[in-house]
Amino acid sequence: MLCSVLNEINYMPENSSDTQSSDKNSNPASQQAGQKPNGSGDLPSDSIKGSHDSRLTPHVSRLTPHDSRRTPQTPSLANILKQFWGFTQFRPLQEDIIHSILAGHDTLALMPTGGGKSLCYQVPAMAMDGLCLVVSPLIALMKDQTESLRKKGITAFAIYSGMKRYEVINTLKTACESNCKFLYVSPERLETSLFKEYLPALNVNLLAVDEAHCISQWGYDFRPPYLRIALLREELPGIPVLALTASATPGVQLDICEKLQFGQQHTVFRQPFARPNLSYSVFRVDSKINKLVEILQNVSGSSIVYCRSRRRTKEIAAQLNTWQINADFYHAGLGADERNKKQEAWINNQIRTIVCTNAFGMGIDKPDVRVVVHFDMPDCLENYYQEAGRAGRDKKKSYAVLLYQPDEIAELSKQASLRFPEIDTIRNVYQAIANYLQLPAGSGEGNYFDFDTGDFIKRFNLPAYQVMNVLKVLEQEGFMSFNEQVFVPSRVQFICNKNTLYQFEEEHPEYEPLIKLLLRSYEGIFDMAVAVYEKQLAGWLKKEPAGVKQLLAVLHSFHIIHYEPQKENPQLYLLQSRVKSEDLTINQVNYQLRKKQYENRLHQFIQYAENRKDCRSVITGNYFGDNNIQPCGVCDNCLQLKKTSLAAEEFELIRGRIERLLANGPASTGVLLQQLQGIQKDKVWEVIEFLQAEKKIGVNADGLISLIRPA
Repeated sequence: MLCSVLNEINYMPENSSDTQSSDKNSNPASQQAGQKPNGSGDLPSDSIKGSHDSRLTPHVSRLTPHDSRRTPQTPSLANILKQFWGFTQFRPLQEDIIHSILAGHDTLALMPTGGGKSLCYQVPAMAMDGLCLVVSPLIALMKDQTESLRKKGITAFAIYSGMKRYEVINTLKTACESNCKFLYVSPERLETSLFKEYLPALNVNLLAVDEAHCISQWGYDFRPPYLRIALLREELPGIPVLALTASATPGVQLDICEKLQFGQQHTVFRQPFARPNLSYSVFRVDSKINKLVEILQNVSGSSIVYCRSRRRTKEIAAQLNTWQINADFYHAGLGADERNKKQEAWINNQIRTIVCTNAFGMGIDKPDVRVVVHFDMPDCLENYYQEAGRAGRDKKKSYAVLLYQPDEIAELSKQASLRFPEIDTIRNVYQAIANYLQLPAGSGEGNYFDFDTGDFIKRFNLPAYQVMNVLKVLEQEGFMSFNEQVFVPSRVQFICNKNTLYQFEEEHPEYEPLIKLLLRSYEGIFDMAVAVYEKQLAGWLKKEPAGVKQLLAVLHSFHIIHYEPQKENPQLYLLQSRVKSEDLTINQVNYQLRKKQYENRLHQFIQYAENRKDCRSVITGNYFGDNNIQPCGVCDNCLQLKKTSLAAEEFELIRGRIERLLANGPASTGVLLQQLQGIQKDKVWEVIEFLQAEKKIGVNADGLISLIRPA
């Protein structure tokens, strides 16, 4: 059975009063053509009090009242919030952060997963003239954000891995010449000469850096392109920077401010890490699948189960289904359509349990997740806190559970040597990559390459873990970056002349509806390849997407169009030209320091898992620098403490009975426990341990307990 944190559940749905009120009938005043208002925002439902750094001193704002970036009649923040997001009030800290930005202060905001980070830059950007430049490493999140903003009538674009040069140029031109309010950019794009060429014309009013912990090489997810963000400040003088992250230790927080060149006077806002409705538990078990089934049978509602390998997600989902638990699996190796289908089914509660790798969950706003279970141990508290925090955003009782077996602790302790391979191993894999891409020395810089990791591993007979770890090292050393989830939409361009097209339509009338739809819907389709979406075309033509793809393929075969089907292959981007493998070197000092930091994170997480005494919320809060956090009272350790803690009167009662029993002579612990039936064993042990520590009793070589008489 589960411990009392799960055993005593008698869950009934509660009425949750959302502290961020919304007016569902409110409509945006200005909308893009053809778009309907969407009153739903991406704010979370839990409301947490926060604080800002009280050590900061007032300073002169970089944005004066006459700053050209401010509109002549700036609408109130409350009006913007209601007009575009349909809410009538902000979450705690959101408005403070927004005011800090509008005052021109560089700002660091630490907000937990689901804390409403995006509104902290979206609202102030809407209050100013110009656009907000958002740096993010997460392509899926960029796409979700731009689509969400467009539905609200706000012009937004994204530039990310896998886009062709002319598409990037098109996007930058449009952003410069239109009423674009948000431009999302992956960090490596900031370094290109093309982006730098268009930057002065973008009229940037705010630089927002999402996942800001990636800038620190001492953090858990260091990405070197982030280090170059600070160079933008030379091109954007006087523009405030907002750095956002859900999890950063005090050292990483300082590193973020330093690397982004925050001045001595800046503001830091941190939401408390306490989640009163979320109960953390850790179980050391013999059979994980049995414990998982037990948990899901005890806790009803939507759930997430995290695993470390793709294969395991499929296996566990299948096992859960045999127990009549409606489950499906998800990982980055699935196609985009299949991933989206599974994700939507889970969001809409058609699937109860999603078994996934950590590729799942980023940017998903599902407030009613009742339990998150980690079937495998993550390697740091940062990842665990983010993933576990996806439970209970609706403020109702929820659970975060970690399962582990004794041998996993030893395995986790060895991860550092695997995660940071020797230089010979790095060179060997680097040479294999060059051979796979057929890339000669001195070439490749600034280019994207399809990179099928499964095919690569099989062809060169390399361990999968070794390849992925070396790719991470090569990224952190600035050689290349690897992105597993890249979606490049289908492209179409007419390549025949108009007379040929007219003749083809006469001879093949069945293709005329599609041809006319393409010509009407996509401006410039004769001059360049444009992105098309088969599902959208299918909807307009009232056909199945597969049928539209077939029609496009036939038009391609007739040389009427050039059709490139959508591409989802993982992409390898070369940050510098290929070097000879024997000449490849890394900064050994920084490499060893990062390894040491990684070992420390492993150690901290192992301590978290094995701790049976301290409040788990306090452990987590202290790790992230929140030293004011109080015991939660609902984690497994807090509940166990409540269960075994003794009132003074009860302590004295048990103590008296033990001393009277031992007055008759030494006794074994078994005899004492038998004589004290009716009293919890944990309480008896607590008194015995106290008496032994106080030298009131002693234990001889035979294990018998006796009173120690005063000399």
